[in-house]
Amino acid sequence: MSTLKERLRDDLTGAMRARDELRLSTLRLALAAVKDAEVAGDAARELGDAEVEKILAREVRKRREAAEAFAAAGRAEQSSREQAEGEVLAAYLPSQLGDEELRDIVDSVLAELGVTDLKAMGQVMKATQARVAGRADGKRVSELVRARLSAS
Repeated sequence: MSTLKERLRDDLTGAMRARDELRLSTLRLALAAVKDAEVAGDAARELGDAEVEKILAREVRKRREAAEAFAAAGRAEQSSREQAEGEVLAAYLPSQLGDEELRDIVDSVLAELGVTDLKAMGQVMKATQARVAGRADGKRVSELVRARLSAS
């Protein structure tokens, strides 16, 4: 079984052959971000799939934020480019949880921890993020946890 990083490299080669400029540049940037993370710190090391997924999720989030900023500035062409790049990278991430699934996870964490106070938000977020494992945006999780704790 190939790793996520190998899959990115293989798809990069495919994009070169297909002369798919958007996919090619997006995958190059993603692989550069992975390489930067590998050589950061005291010693270079090979990243596992989970770490590569975190990097890709961060890159998708950057693209989404940039697209929103470009759209707000009236630069529709750059905004659509950023969105398209984000979609290319999102295809390598696990599928996102639906609202119902996420709500069920948050409710089960709240029940297990037995908390109803907003002061325990950090504790609930930590436990929820561990279960969600990159399948939902942190902002989305935070909003749902806050709403559930406020309603209690």
